[in-house]
Amino acid sequence: VQLQASGGGLVQSGGSLRLSCAVSGNPYGIGDMGWYRQAPGKERDMVALITVRGAPIYKDSVKDRFTISRDNARKTVNLQMNGLRADDTGIYFCYVQGLREDHWGQGTQVTVSS
Repeated sequence: VQLQASGGGLVQSGGSLRLSCAVSGNPYGIGDMGWYRQAPGKERDMVALITVRGAPIYKDSVKDRFTISRDNARKTVNLQMNGLRADDTGIYFCYVQGLREDHWGQGTQVTVSS
């Protein structure tokens, strides 16, 4: 199973980016999908998750700015990020809850300049 993430980059404060993640291989079932972030010098934490039925869960600091979505047929998960701030900077990791184990993408860098 591989997770291929894309869409990171450098953006000015207030700008937007869209992250995408595609799952290849057979994870024997997919549960929650989402995105985690590791800011410089900090631990990785959850930014947004979405359940199989499409219910989103957001970190408080990104509510009303980020939108997570998924396509179960295509095994993809996306994160639309608007109103980006400097404290959104970090490496964003795609996450998939598999039936047997969890899966992680390689990470994509998001840098927001103030």
